[in-house]
Amino acid sequence: QVQLVESGGGLVQAGGSLRLSCAASTSIFSINVMSWYRQAPGKQRELVALITSRGSTNYADSVKGRFTISRDNTKNTVYLQMNSLKPEDTAVYYCNANTWAGATYWGQGTQVTVSS
Repeated sequence: QVQLVESGGGLVQAGGSLRLSCAASTSIFSINVMSWYRQAPGKQRELVALITSRGSTNYADSVKGRFTISRDNTKNTVYLQMNSLKPEDTAVYYCNANTWAGATYWGQGTQVTVSS
């Protein structure tokens, strides 16, 4: 089983930056893909960014050039650096892990609010 704990959310003005952290209870080498999702009020949960065990990344079109997903294997932690934040980035951000065995795990979510 994998436990995921997010942190780093908060309130920031448009144009500002935040860094979200997702600490995993197991080595992230054992996880195929780790992802950040977000869900705004009245919206469906959407994929923001992902990173594979080999370090390859993908991003939603809406965040390309502004967000960066990265990992620290020593700390078993995945980060989401969010720059040039916009009000439309306001959402609850969730960390997600997909194992090689096909299991999916979710963190509890962290609120990001961007004011205009």
